[in-house]
Amino acid sequence: MRSLTEGTIEALSNGTCGNDVVLQLANIRKLEGSNGPTRFRVMMSDGQHSLSSFMLSTQLNCMAEEGKLAPNCICLLKRHVTNTLKDGRRVVIILDIEVLHPASDIPGVIGNPVAFNEGQSKPAPAPESRPPLQQQNRNESMNKGFSKDFGRKALSSLPATPGGTSKVVPIASLNPYQSKWTIRARITNKSSIRTWSNSRGDGKLFSMEMVDESGEIRATGFNQEVDKFFGLIEVGKVYYISKCSLKIANKQYTSVKNDYEMTLNGESTIIPCEDSCDVPMVQCDFVSISDLENKEKDSIVDVIGVCKTVDEVTRLTTKTNREVSKRTVHLMDMSEKVVTVTLWGEEAEKFDGSAQPILAIKGAKLSDFGGRSLSASFSSTLMVNPDIPEAYKLRGWYDKVGHTMEGQSLTEMKPGGGGGNTNWKTLSDVKNEHLGHGEKADYFTCIATIVFLRKENCLYQACPSQDCNKKVVDQQNGMFRCEKCDKEFPNFKYRLILSANVADYSDNQWVTCFQESAEAILGQNSAYLGQLKDSNEAAFDEIFQQANFNTFVFRNRVKLETYNDESRIKASVLDVKPVDHRDYSRRLITNIRKLASQ
Repeated sequence: MRSLTEGTIEALSNGTCGNDVVLQLANIRKLEGSNGPTRFRVMMSDGQHSLSSFMLSTQLNCMAEEGKLAPNCICLLKRHVTNTLKDGRRVVIILDIEVLHPASDIPGVIGNPVAFNEGQSKPAPAPESRPPLQQQNRNESMNKGFSKDFGRKALSSLPATPGGTSKVVPIASLNPYQSKWTIRARITNKSSIRTWSNSRGDGKLFSMEMVDESGEIRATGFNQEVDKFFGLIEVGKVYYISKCSLKIANKQYTSVKNDYEMTLNGESTIIPCEDSCDVPMVQCDFVSISDLENKEKDSIVDVIGVCKTVDEVTRLTTKTNREVSKRTVHLMDMSEKVVTVTLWGEEAEKFDGSAQPILAIKGAKLSDFGGRSLSASFSSTLMVNPDIPEAYKLRGWYDKVGHTMEGQSLTEMKPGGGGGNTNWKTLSDVKNEHLGHGEKADYFTCIATIVFLRKENCLYQACPSQDCNKKVVDQQNGMFRCEKCDKEFPNFKYRLILSANVADYSDNQWVTCFQESAEAILGQNSAYLGQLKDSNEAAFDEIFQQANFNTFVFRNRVKLETYNDESRIKASVLDVKPVDHRDYSRRLITNIRKLASQ
């Protein structure tokens, strides 16, 4: 049995002890708090003295919960940091520990240890109970996704800070009860400046995320700190950061795996670091696309995949009348599953998916609306063709075999889910498989040709309000009334509801096309069509004639509906796109190979 490292407790209490020392765990106690989750306080012994001023870092909570850390076990303290509280007391935060001999193999207490504060010239009182940390989940507590070199660097070898006013500490050791500290971290993400205005006044803020070899953390700056630091911070560079406020992180607004988050204040300092080669880049814990089905709704996940297809940018108007850009990307990985990812704002506008790049996203939000889909928010980090092993492996797989695969959308895996764009069917398949006859609607994609368009009643006069498409009533006095808005307007806007008969080689089907899909089929917007209908009936008819016998990719929703005691299948078009003949040919080749192998 390995002997204890005598003198360790005195050195730890004085803040002069190194790493890799052998101690006996004398006692461990769970600290419960009403404002946070569990934290563990530990008493350790070196055979001569014992000290109860140890706290287990939350990423090691599982060792206590699973009974690995139990009284009398012999442990190797591999990495720690000693924090000095504002009142001068010291607390030893255990960052990495290994059980050399379990408690079941040790008959009892080794030696005759006495509490270090007994008979010492400078007592080392135990820390008082503090509100515990917010608990991490089991995956986080095992440091999944962190660098393999996490914590192997001794504190004595960490770099000195500019001016030498405080020592560099790992991000994982930060807590609100420390006074002087400095971290050295690489910026992995920086948001744009956001503004607000309410009854209390106007303001602005920005946030950034940073990482070192021990973990990651998020920081936010407001008003004056925005002016002071926003222009200084560059993503990818390393900085010394100190004198920020720390508080428990609100997990609703951040995907960063840390119990705490920083707030920049008037005393905060951020100094560029020139020697930054050993600070890791962004750390991701990638989830396979196939595993997204097993994740909880609104989970924050890291994903990587090939951009199989990408939609055009569209612009939406929010409830606050702010216009934002939106783009949908379809990612596939080696699980042969496809998930849609929504990009917003500047990221949506500048993203180029034409060359089918590898896209890695850190901190995407998972939704179950219409199946499984992801959304990249302002706090997400997007990396196109990143220089990481996962990206090279995925690229090799896709170029070799993946490009011939159709991929199965996650929206098809969820019963009743909607929005899938890879559930390819022929029109006869839809009828033979009785799609739409269940409790929920079914979704499918097909390639079909327009054979007839019903132009009668395809246009209606709608409310001109931004977020209202309700049909208005002509008051015959130059005003138009919207019952939904309970207002009268001097004008209206034209909207389209187009009935079309589409056909493929197997069958035909009547479908209903609403505004966007109808405009795509006709090649004209509804406002222009309304003008033609009122002024040039022949030109209006010509547009419908030219739209006939064009072939598109239709994404459809089908559901059995009952009206006046009569049940019939209603098919609605969700999206219309031109045929990508290269992708269509690949899919046909894949189907031929499947049939040939049977």
